[in-house]
This record gives sequence, C-alpha cells and structure tokens, in this order.
Amino acid sequence: MTSHFEVYGVCFKDNKLLCIEKNAGPYKGRLDLPGGSQEIGEGLTETLTREFLEETGYSIFCYSNPRMYDVFVKEEKKDFMVHHIMAFYDVEIDLAVNKQLLPSSLKDGLNDSDSEIWVELSEINLENSSPLVLKAKQELLGIVTIINN
Repeated sequence: MTSHFEVYGVCFKDNKLLCIEKNAGPYKGRLDLPGGSQEIGEGLTETLTREFLEETGYSIFCYSNPRMYDVFVKEEKKDFMVHHIMAFYDVEIDLAVNKQLLPSSLKDGLNDSDSEIWVELSEINLENSSPLVLKAKQELLGIVTIINN
C-alpha cells in the first residue's frame, strides 16, 4: 500500500461545483476536485493556490474552513491500494476576472486533468465522480456520516 497526501479546493457557486476532468490516475475518466501534491518547501495553502490555478486557470482570492479526509482506493490494473489523504479548503474565485491561459505544458498530457467544468450537484454520482467530489457533495448537502466501531 502507498500513501498520497494532497490539497484540494472546493469552489461552489450557483448550485454548481467546480470540478476537473481527470485523464490519469485512480480517478481517470471521472470528475475530481482541483488540487494536488505539495512541492518541496511549499505550505498547504501555497499548494492549494498553485494547483488550483494550474488545473482551472482561476486564481483563489479567499480560502477557509480547512478539514481532512481519507479514502482507500485501488487503481485500475494495479495490485495495491492507495491511502489517499486529503486536505479540503473552501475557496472563492472572482469569475469577473478573466481566467489565465494555462501553459501548453499543462494541456499536453503533463497535467492529469483535461479541463475544468461546473457541475450541478444533482449530476454528481458514483459513476462519474471521484470519492473527493462525492464527499464535497455530501458536505454541501449537509449530509454527515458518522461511523461507530
């Protein structure tokens, strides 16, 4: 088993969640939240703002409500589990500000997402979304899951 720690932004406007379309990794072909792994010497919010910009073209002007989740995922055609540990932040962006054009290196397969997409909560389901997007949907709908051992 391997572990991955990543930081994600939850951006919700007009009953739509800002997602990315994954083209690689365990969530390939699914909707995912914008975010990713820290670079050396980077703090959590630095990672959040960099990854969010890289994957969506939008700059974050406000972030709040940090929280942690984890999930165990088996990647297709792999014989091991990944323990995916994630930090979520609620983020705000200014849609009136033109989004930045992403460098071609991020759109030529070096990035693991193809594009950003605003998705109605009612369109998010088990078949089309990563566990991260499903968790964000639960939060936004006020669904609390408590597991007693």
